[in-house]
Amino acid sequence: FIIILLGLGLLTHFIFYGHPNSTVFDEVHFGKFLSAYYTHEYYYDIHPPLGKLIIAGFASFFDYKPEFSFSQIGDTFPNKTYLALRFLPSLAGALLPVVVYLVALRLGIRPLYSFFAGMFIAFDNGLLTQSRYILMDGFLYLFGFLCLLFYLRHRQKEGNPYINLLLISIFGALAASIKWTGLTFLALAGLFEMYSLLGSSTSKLTWKLNFQVFLKLVIFFAVIPFMVYFSFFVIHFSLLPKSGPGDAFMDERFQKTLEGNPNQINPSLDALSPMNLWEKFIDLNKQMYLGNTRLTATHPYGSKWYSWPFMSRSIYYWVKDNARIYYLGNPIIWWSSTVAVLVLLTSYLFSKKDRNFTSSFLLSGFILNLLPFLQIKRVMFLYHYAIALIFAILMLVYLFDKENRPTWALVCLLIVAALSF
Repeated sequence: FIIILLGLGLLTHFIFYGHPNSTVFDEVHFGKFLSAYYTHEYYYDIHPPLGKLIIAGFASFFDYKPEFSFSQIGDTFPNKTYLALRFLPSLAGALLPVVVYLVALRLGIRPLYSFFAGMFIAFDNGLLTQSRYILMDGFLYLFGFLCLLFYLRHRQKEGNPYINLLLISIFGALAASIKWTGLTFLALAGLFEMYSLLGSSTSKLTWKLNFQVFLKLVIFFAVIPFMVYFSFFVIHFSLLPKSGPGDAFMDERFQKTLEGNPNQINPSLDALSPMNLWEKFIDLNKQMYLGNTRLTATHPYGSKWYSWPFMSRSIYYWVKDNARIYYLGNPIIWWSSTVAVLVLLTSYLFSKKDRNFTSSFLLSGFILNLLPFLQIKRVMFLYHYAIALIFAILMLVYLFDKENRPTWALVCLLIVAALSF
C-alpha cells in the first residue's frame, strides 16, 4: 500500500514537472520573499518564515540566483533554476498520501480502508494544485499530519514516549512556522493529551503526579514548540540585515537595525535605541497579526468558510492563451466527504455508541481547522479548507469501515473519483 501511494504521489506531482515555465498564482509573492534571503534585503510577509527558508536553502545547492523579479502571474522564467524552487513543495505533496494512510491506521481504520484514504488524497486535484508550485501549503499539510501521526503513536504507547512527544513538539512547531493555522495540529494533539492525562489523574494520583502531568504538557506542547518557532525567526533576521521593501511595515526602532535604512542616521530618532532580537521577534509577530486583520480588499475568487465543503467558488491560478490552471477539488471526493461529515456529526450528537476516540478526534480536527476562519474578516479562498478536507476524507473511509459497508462500494467510489480526477 505504501509503495503504491508513494508511487502515485510522485507520479501526479512530477509528471510534466516544471509546467508551466512561468509564475503561477502566489509564486509572485513567495518567489520575491525567498529571493530576499539571497539579496539580504528585509521583506515582510503575514506568514512565518519557515517555508521560504526551506525553499531558499534547498535552491542554494543548485546555484540559484535572485535575478527574476516575480513581478506578475504569467511572467516566463529566464532559465531552469525555478525547478529547484518547486521541488520540495511537490515532494511534500507527494508524501502526504502515505502520511494520511499511516494516520488512518493509527486511528484504528483497517489497512484497506486506510489505503483508500491515501488514494483519495492522491486523487484530489485541489491538494495536488496547491503542492506543485512555489507555495507553502504542501509543507503545512505534511508537517501537521506528521505531528498527529506521532501523537497517535504516543497515545498507543508505540516507541519511546519521550521521543514521540519530542517529535509531536517539533512537527507541530514546524507546521505553525509555515502558517499560524498550523497551530491547530498542536492544539488538537494537546487537547486530547490533556484530556487523556487528566482523565487518569483522579484522586488516586497525588498532587505531585498531577503537577508532573501539567509540567509535561507545558514542556512538550508549549515550551519546545515555542523554542523551535523562535529559532526560525533568529535565522530569518540573520539573513535579512539590510534595508528592503519590508521596512515600512516595521517599527522605527526595528528599522534602525537594518543596514542602509534612513532611520539609522535620522537625528530626530537618536534617542531611540535599536531593537534587540527579542523585541524584533515580538514586533514582527505583532505586525503579522495586524497585517492579517488589515487585509480588507475583496477578490472575485474569494469565498466564505461555510461554502467550502460544497466547493462553490474555485480560483483561477494561471491563464495563458487557451491554457488554464484552476484550483478545483475533485468533486466526487469533496462532496462525498462533506456527506460523511454530516453523517458522522449527526450520529455523534444523537447516538452515544458512536462517541469514541476516532470519531471525536476526526470531528475535533475538522472543526478546529474551520474555527480560525469564522472570525477572519479578510478575503479567504477555497484552498483554506484543505486541512479540514483531509479530516473529512478520513471520516469518509472511517464510516465505510465502521458500518462494515461492502468493500466494492468504496472501490466504485474510488474508480469514479479517479475518473473525475
